[in-house]
Amino acid sequence: MSDFTPRKGMTAAEIDVLIADILAAATLEEKVGMMSGRGFLQAMQEDGGRWGARPYRAGGGIERLGVPALYFTDGPRGVARGNSTCFPCTMARGAAWDRDLERRIGEVMGIEARAQGCTLSGAVCVNLLRHPGWGRAQETYGEDPYHLGELGAALAQGIQTHNVVATVKHYALNSIENARFKVDVRVDGRTLREVYLPHFKRILDAGCASVMTAYNKVNGEYCGQHRALLTDILRHEWGFDGFTHSDWMLGVYQPYGAAAGLDVENPEPVHYGQKLIEAVNNGQIEPAVVDIACRRILQTIYRFACSEDPLAGYGPDLVAHPAHIAIAREAAEKSAVLLKNTGILPLEKSARIGVFGSLAALENTGDFGSSNVVPPHITTALKGLADYLEVADLALAGDEADPAGAAASAAALDAAIVVVGTTAEHEGEYIPGDMGGLDALPEGMGEAMEALAEAGDSKNAGAAFGGGDRGGDREKLRLPGEQVALINAVAAANPNTIVVIVSGSAILSADWAAQAGAILQTFYSGMEGGTALARLLYGDISPSGKLPFSVAQDESDYPFFDRNADTIEYGPWHGYTLMEREQTGVQFCFGHGLSYTQFTYRGLKARRAPGGIEAYISINNQGDRAADEIAQLYMGFPGTAVERPRKLLRGFQRVSVAPGGTETIRFFVPDQDLTYWDEASRGWRLEPGEYVVYAGGSSEDADTRAVRIQL
Repeated sequence: MSDFTPRKGMTAAEIDVLIADILAAATLEEKVGMMSGRGFLQAMQEDGGRWGARPYRAGGGIERLGVPALYFTDGPRGVARGNSTCFPCTMARGAAWDRDLERRIGEVMGIEARAQGCTLSGAVCVNLLRHPGWGRAQETYGEDPYHLGELGAALAQGIQTHNVVATVKHYALNSIENARFKVDVRVDGRTLREVYLPHFKRILDAGCASVMTAYNKVNGEYCGQHRALLTDILRHEWGFDGFTHSDWMLGVYQPYGAAAGLDVENPEPVHYGQKLIEAVNNGQIEPAVVDIACRRILQTIYRFACSEDPLAGYGPDLVAHPAHIAIAREAAEKSAVLLKNTGILPLEKSARIGVFGSLAALENTGDFGSSNVVPPHITTALKGLADYLEVADLALAGDEADPAGAAASAAALDAAIVVVGTTAEHEGEYIPGDMGGLDALPEGMGEAMEALAEAGDSKNAGAAFGGGDRGGDREKLRLPGEQVALINAVAAANPNTIVVIVSGSAILSADWAAQAGAILQTFYSGMEGGTALARLLYGDISPSGKLPFSVAQDESDYPFFDRNADTIEYGPWHGYTLMEREQTGVQFCFGHGLSYTQFTYRGLKARRAPGGIEAYISINNQGDRAADEIAQLYMGFPGTAVERPRKLLRGFQRVSVAPGGTETIRFFVPDQDLTYWDEASRGWRLEPGEYVVYAGGSSEDADTRAVRIQL
């Protein structure tokens, strides 16, 4: 019997020979065994239903031959295992617009995954934010495909630096949480390729080695067995050579998912396993389907396992290492978005301040579902301010239970800090809390749930994903009434009221924003959020985040959203493209964010260059403090052949500018990023005509310079 244990330094040619030998030596049962996870439900039962208590086997592995298996961990804001570093949620990091930071965060995730026995990471979540009511909005970067692709690519590359396989999820069109197991998303080919898929392609082109499918249907077929998505687009159009796997519960409904292009069913062999073996033996599925899937799995496993590691070792002392926690604080500082400031920020350290709102004292890092991270400590807003001011007994000056009392306290202060927003009770992952009610589930799901229940503890199998009693899609896009009452009461008593918003996506604020002297959105800011908040409020660092989504004036300005939909149509317009098309106006535009200094943009130049458009713009810091600015480039299109958005993001760059200094940014927009999908010819077309290059500090016309260029 041969031993196929990976060896560091093996060449690609040697790996190919080894894989051919494995496939020749393995039985059908062993090959099919590599196409499923296993042991998850038993592990959950032994661990009392706690998600992430151990690495989960997620495909690969033949013990007889020494072939290793993949071991999975989530998640988007840190390794969902042990006591790992908890970063700000993905949406917060989307507001940082910082590729380098995101790559470094990915490296930390890769290191901490390795240190805890995991080799497959589900951290790269890039489903497009079509509507801010989506319950898992906090797990993605924002509403724009270009922005999603750039940051997701950086995260994947960082994770894979340490030979952990990154998986990008959830492929595709997954942006309704409560109905995710049943909803059929209808979409035309042009919208699919221009809006909902380009960020996936960008991340895969950057080397991301695995794809996790979504639960929902697309045009009548479940994503986990959708041949057009998994084979026609992913393999044939894009040339992806890694492996695909299902989401973690009921991601495939028939053995033919293998023939459609799904390589691994997770977390247990419900429709693969014995059913797939029988389908091969009775001629329903060709044996080559199994071999192709196994080859993809094995090539990925051995390519990573045989690569040299950047570190000499990955010991447990690297988990939540001080250097990693420092990056979490940096991310919290860079992601905060100053939405409004009448001049009351930054605060003087001598100012008499009070902290209001129950969320200020709550450890609130986001969803309790599969993305949950349990760090060694969490610095709340209240604690962060107390530590910064060196006040041991800093207590809340008031909360939602007594707005009148809070107002009385606020009247005597130089400034009032009111912390409001959402928690895991309001938004997050949604799963029925038990395995009951199978008759109400969509066709095919009841049988699978019963099979999962037979494999282990049914109660814990449901509870593992956060339970259905909390989270899910948000029904309201505004703050709870008691929080608005608190803001209004405190602001009426003290005009120097600073509102801090904690949330996973947009909070509509037109009903109270005028009363606030300053508004700072910090999102779910991770384990160091309170420390970062104090440094931001007191001006140790200037806010530099920019909104990765549009904040509308009214709920009706967003696309139609039904969290219980059976069928829904996704069109090409959402976010800033929809609001510019309809001219509805916004409360805060995509890309908006203020600073403690003032930036001006000058000297925009653009030219036709080989293979694309090259543009330059200079940024001047007119203030007396150093600060970061995020320059954004948008392209407008001729729009005569087909209707197109008025403009689309096609470049961004974070840059530090010294007081009185000037920095010049270069952008390059390749021709591919100017094309549109022509459904008739099933190809990309570059339209001749006049293009407009916009560059500036946000998507708002008033914040940009523009030049025209002929193609």
